[in-house]
Amino acid sequence: MTKTMSFAAIHFTVAFSVTYALTGDLLVGSAVALVEPAINTVAFYFHELGWKRFEAKKAALQTFLQKLANPQPGTTITAGVDQALTVSKV
Repeated sequence: MTKTMSFAAIHFTVAFSVTYALTGDLLVGSAVALVEPAINTVAFYFHELGWKRFEAKKAALQTFLQKLANPQPGTTITAGVDQALTVSKV
């Protein structure tokens, strides 16, 4: 959450600076600096959650594919709910 708050502080500053530079209006700059980054901060937090889930699924898939490529004799590798691959000694 610290990373998210740091990102928010930088984002507030950038949003205000850009809006004020474009409009010359402190009220508009302040309003945009509060609304837009607040929404983006929440979106960023959920993006991080989704990204962690994606990375976990990617790691699980890579592990599965490694086991599939180099199975040990007698090993059962589960591929899905009703699927399995059994490797036996030749």
